[in-house]
Amino acid sequence: MKKPLGIGFIGSGFITKFHLQSFVAVRDAEIRGIWSPNTAHATETAAYARSLGIGETNAFASITDMVADPSIDALWLCGPNHRRVENLEEILTALESGKGTLKAIACEKPLARNVAEAKRCVELIEKSQLLHGYLEDQLFVPAIVRGRALAWGRGAAATGRPYLARSAEEHSGPHKPWFWQGQHQGGGVLNDMMCHSVEVTRFLLTKPGAPRNSIRPVRVTGHIQSLKWSRPDYARLLKESMGPEVDYLIRPSEDFARATVEYLDESGRPLIAETTTSWSYVGAGLRLSSELLGPEYSFAYNSLDTSSKLFLSRRVSGDAGEDLVEKQNAEQGLMPIVGNEAAEYGYENENRYFTRCFLEGKQPELNFHDGLEVVKLLMTAYMSAEQERTLPWNPPGLDTFVPAVAQGTWKPASK
Repeated sequence: MKKPLGIGFIGSGFITKFHLQSFVAVRDAEIRGIWSPNTAHATETAAYARSLGIGETNAFASITDMVADPSIDALWLCGPNHRRVENLEEILTALESGKGTLKAIACEKPLARNVAEAKRCVELIEKSQLLHGYLEDQLFVPAIVRGRALAWGRGAAATGRPYLARSAEEHSGPHKPWFWQGQHQGGGVLNDMMCHSVEVTRFLLTKPGAPRNSIRPVRVTGHIQSLKWSRPDYARLLKESMGPEVDYLIRPSEDFARATVEYLDESGRPLIAETTTSWSYVGAGLRLSSELLGPEYSFAYNSLDTSSKLFLSRRVSGDAGEDLVEKQNAEQGLMPIVGNEAAEYGYENENRYFTRCFLEGKQPELNFHDGLEVVKLLMTAYMSAEQERTLPWNPPGLDTFVPAVAQGTWKPASK
């Protein structure tokens, strides 16, 4: 029998637990390790992995110790953005000193906080000569994958390629304090979530089977604003729930962002990608939506258009939770039920794909180089928002650019 891929996780929080749930449906992989700077969290998450029956999972005292364990073949980087380079450097140091061997590394989105850090990540992974993958779950959402295939296979084949794609991710805000802090996260909602949307729109506009560079960006227009969380009442609530280090009256991050990326296709025809992200959305919970439009067809997806719903009258009360949908905002009324979030958000297909690639010794098509280009698009959107104008793709100064939000100098427009 083929030896399963032994996987270790760097990070023990929300996103790691989503990945762990998905591995219940992934063959030929076992979760062998968890490391976190918070030992108690690592121990708890390792126990959670064991409870899912996805491997004999241990909590490790350091990343180096996890690299040195012969049962671990690959690492999934799921820690905070501001530790990404530091974590990769420790992995490489351990490998260079002969303390262990690995086959591959997969990294959660975004690859880094800015272009300089993303380039450092690419430099480190190339130096390591390991296989590498960029974990962008929304490219593996079953409904999006199937809808894209049908739109191209039927609509585009008969009437011509699509020319407009839209993608949005919206919810009421992230779970942990570091996400809200520009200096740690690299920005606000644009850096946190538009990494999904720019990749989804590009994916939808690219002909299945064609290379990534078959469409090329030419212009980017960005806009950011703090619509909700810098209002005094909500800034106070945020500070109370996340801690005194998250003070949006003093150091806000954007809670709304919009960007338009203009592309040219293989024949030089214009394509448009429209992306929107928000931490100021109020609805049942997390809403993912996408559209693809062509000459005589359109495709649409909305994660809250679920096949099952639950109605609870005003006589039913209970504790706040996320048992119906991620980022759940209510416990009464007519609520959508997302039956298997790990599957419907793409984590199962994503981890099945990367596991197979790493076991076969094949470099995934979605990798650190793609993660770098995503960071470049995000930073161009920030630069455009700050300069209040449309910018040509790959503008001067992008390699050293750090958004004002990440520097702590950004202030929301008051008019």
